[in-house]
Amino acid sequence: MKKVAFYTLGCKLNYSETSTISRMFEQKGYQKVEFNQKPDIFIINTCSVTENADKKCKKIVKEANKINPDGYVTIIGCYAQLKPQEIADIEGVDAVLGAAEKFQLIDLLDGFVKEPSGNKAKVYNQNIEEAVEYHTSYSLNDRTRTFLKVQDGCDYPCAYCTIPLARGGSRSDTIANVLKAAREIAESGVKEIVLTGVNIGDFGLQNGKRENTFLELVKALDEVEGIERFRISSIEPNLLTDEIIAFVASSKRFVPHFHIPLQSGSNKVLALMKRRYKRELYVDRVTKIKELMPNCCIGVDVIVGHPGETDEEFLETYNFLNELPISYLHVFTYSERENTSALAIKPVVPMSKRSERSKMLHILSDKKRRFFYEEHLEDSFTVLFEEDVENGQMQGFTENYIRVTAKYDPILINETKKVKLSTINENMLVEVEEVEVYETH
Repeated sequence: MKKVAFYTLGCKLNYSETSTISRMFEQKGYQKVEFNQKPDIFIINTCSVTENADKKCKKIVKEANKINPDGYVTIIGCYAQLKPQEIADIEGVDAVLGAAEKFQLIDLLDGFVKEPSGNKAKVYNQNIEEAVEYHTSYSLNDRTRTFLKVQDGCDYPCAYCTIPLARGGSRSDTIANVLKAAREIAESGVKEIVLTGVNIGDFGLQNGKRENTFLELVKALDEVEGIERFRISSIEPNLLTDEIIAFVASSKRFVPHFHIPLQSGSNKVLALMKRRYKRELYVDRVTKIKELMPNCCIGVDVIVGHPGETDEEFLETYNFLNELPISYLHVFTYSERENTSALAIKPVVPMSKRSERSKMLHILSDKKRRFFYEEHLEDSFTVLFEEDVENGQMQGFTENYIRVTAKYDPILINETKKVKLSTINENMLVEVEEVEVYETH
């Protein structure tokens, strides 16, 4: 029985796909092991959102070659689609598979037999236009929550982004398939599903036709028995409608937590980025959410140092975010990517300024998170306790995404329990008053 190990870089979407591919291996009789357990086959699922992700891939290949010099190293994912020849030239790589091929790798690589030393890596990489099939994917057995992919690809040509080049056009699963997957996940004992995709608000496109909407999907999922919580991972502000917000506010299972990419608080920079909204729409979305769900957690993606972003426009973004009732930021420092239209925009922001702006927003994010946590001290929420235990403490998230810590009790793992939030510790975790060991559902 050949042993196979997986390593995933990047987003929740990649985790859901890696987990699905690993189950395909197990169904074919392969044994899944940890990366350091001298596997016969290494599968590395890559990201290429930033230059750093590319460097990480090279480092992991080097580590795999150290662990087992005879191991078969396969690279899949976004980096593999964008730069297959560059990866094929990395010493120790045996095969590279693009977006249209990664779910066929067991058949394409037939036995994973290494070529004689000196032979070039095998490359299976069709043009991204060929990546039209949709593959249902979800993570299992990796953590308390499951990432369920409902949509793939993107039709938005944002100036800085390579994802349409790496994953192809927008396409979705059927509602029936998503419901089937959610029920399978429920049977495995998982309590929370995080819906993920490249542009999930665009859910419903199948073979280029609009068959359903994201609102129809969430309404159907809300009826799935056995899942206590659904969480929406990230949704574009122009696709987050009043109807979706109102539905989440009244739903049985969808939690009060939205992650809404902003990227810039300057309308001029948003236009340079080719985003499909203005800051005024973003304010409207946040206002609507807080009106219907005052306790709602709102996360924000923001890019600093995009070409053409002046000091004044960055300060415009900073002040915009500072004034909004949001809960945390995911800050990305702009990095140049081949074949993107942002490369033609001038002036280019120096790296030192990008770094300085990033630090300012990271500090702002910490302040926003602390303020959000402080607002809810002494309030009661339900926490889904996770399996990770450190120094006798276990952790979990409230429905509105406050990270809590409590004394380890094995009976509480993968259980949702009502708790009262008490204090914030030095690690920015909220300590809770004693958890009563009883069923809340």
